[in-house]
Amino acid sequence: MCGRYSLISPSGLLKERFGAELAEDFAPTYNAAPSQHLPVITNAAPQQVRLMQWGLVPAWVKDRTSGPQPINARAETLAEKPSFRQLLQRRRCLVLADSFYEWQQKEAHGLPPKTPHRILLTSGQPYAFAGLWDEWLDRATGEILPTFTIVTTEPNALMQPLHHRMPVILEGPEAEQSWLSDAVSAAEHQALLRPYPTELMREYVISKLVNSPAHNEPAVLEPA
Repeated sequence: MCGRYSLISPSGLLKERFGAELAEDFAPTYNAAPSQHLPVITNAAPQQVRLMQWGLVPAWVKDRTSGPQPINARAETLAEKPSFRQLLQRRRCLVLADSFYEWQQKEAHGLPPKTPHRILLTSGQPYAFAGLWDEWLDRATGEILPTFTIVTTEPNALMQPLHHRMPVILEGPEAEQSWLSDAVSAAEHQALLRPYPTELMREYVISKLVNSPAHNEPAVLEPA
């Protein structure tokens, strides 16, 4: 599960790290939430960062207000589900982030359930979640709505006490380019969708400010 994350890295650092131009200005977000428009790099335009709505609306949906808009997609079943199978083949993306949040599901380390944690790389550097994207056309107005979902996998040892799923963090620029590449086989794409190395991640408890997307401020990141 990944239902909230942050991206506060400066735009210059993101440009250098991902080798992509920012197509639109965007403010740092301390509490990115579903339905917001957030920075993504697609396989169709790998040199450009664009804003897309979090919560997938497939192109074939007639009414975007009806039916689910999944914010996550299970890596293990991408090739089986019609909603995701074609997107895995032709519409993959990088979802830019520098940390994510998870709510502990059961009592652990003396902490009660539903305690929020911030999870990030030990380096503190930005990274990319593996994602899928699509564009939905409103035939009445001609509006095109680009949307995305984040791929999840089984947890690593760091995440196991917190949740039974974690987002797929691609293991550096080479893995990111492979995920975007249309020349890479389906099996090779699937092999990238694995838990991130535990020793390269850290986490800490934060306050319940993060519970509400209305709190989009540095205080969200402070240790509890």
